Amino acid sequence: MPSNARILLIEPELEIQNLLVKRLTKLGFIVVLASDGNIALDYFNQQPFDLVILETMLPGIDGYSLCRKIRERSELPIIILSGASDISDRVLGLDIGANDYLTKPFSPNELEARIRAQLRHIISRPKNSKIKNFENIRFGDLHIDLKTKFVARGISPIKLTDIEYNLLEFLIDQAGNPMSRKIILANVWGFTPERAIDTRIVDVHISRLRSKLEKNPKDPDLIITIRGVGYMFQPY
Repeated sequence: MPSNARILLIEPELEIQNLLVKRLTKLGFIVVLASDGNIALDYFNQQPFDLVILETMLPGIDGYSLCRKIRERSELPIIILSGASDISDRVLGLDIGANDYLTKPFSPNELEARIRAQLRHIISRPKNSKIKNFENIRFGDLHIDLKTKFVARGISPIKLTDIEYNLLEFLIDQAGNPMSRKIILANVWGFTPERAIDTRIVDVHISRLRSKLEKNPKDPDLIITIRGVGYMFQPY
């Protein structure tokens, strides 16, 4: 983990600003603070950063729109720190490119641990990779072009979001191997869940994938639920 990593902290609440700037600076991070979405975007465009922490409710550009704009231009880690705690808010945040989502009130120690985890880049795909040996994969009339990320059933294209495609690719990569929700989160979203509610994001996206890929989403034959473990893509 870089000892002088540059963090763009986008937070409108003065009390949280003061707390995080003090603690993160003490840990050796270089913290650039913005309390407005437009100002934060200017900072991002003008300076290099290693990680972004942002609140979703911001003056100027809202946090979700800002997250999208940052993700369009960079793969650097984004941690959302938000007062919005509903599961739909968490799903949206991770859907649009955030690597992690922490709700307020929060433990500063937990946030610091999550920052370190993102900066270490310790998450890696399991070594028994299968997908690297293929360019095109077919399951009956379902066709997946791994080079172009094109998915279709017969002649009908299937539109997937980036996170849906990444989830599909990971499951196919590990076809035949039951994957826990925790492992899926680590490899697709890039963070290790601290609470059981975090893993519900996996269930939401599995349901979405099934609705798009399965002939009968209620009786899936591609993405199988493994009771007590998680999910498994049928071996090919």
